[in-house]
Amino acid sequence: MISATMQSALNAQINMEQYSSQLYLAVSAHLSAHNFKGFAHWLRVQAAEETAHANTLIDFLIDRGGTLELKAVQAPRVEAAGVVQVFEAVLVHEQETTAAIHRLFDTARLEKDYASEITLNWYVTEQVREEAALAQITDHLRAVGEQGGGIWYLDDRMGKR
Repeated sequence: MISATMQSALNAQINMEQYSSQLYLAVSAHLSAHNFKGFAHWLRVQAAEETAHANTLIDFLIDRGGTLELKAVQAPRVEAAGVVQVFEAVLVHEQETTAAIHRLFDTARLEKDYASEITLNWYVTEQVREEAALAQITDHLRAVGEQGGGIWYLDDRMGKR
């Protein structure tokens, strides 16, 4: 049986993963509307990954005898921004997600919830991969800027994900 503290913490993370999915869908649509179809595709795939992360946590919570407590997912705000600004914002969001995963891991440790700690190991490692990928994309975008052939080359490359 899972503790009330751990159940609450997992439910909060599930909500954050769902928000992440909505955020990626919103920025995907924003970039698609500006004909950056490759970047939009990359972000749409990312949205599906975030949904899968939430679903895995839901299954884990239920398998442990916990109760899923879904909350309304706040609509993400997408302000008019270029590709560089979009990916800078997404990188910051992933850094916030990493911090949330670390807090969740700390909660598992404090609760001596070994099953949660083991499950969360994957999420800790996944966040390293997520941040590294977004940092690389952001660095490439900053290098080529918003104008010229470089941005369209990167857009094409991102569409191959």
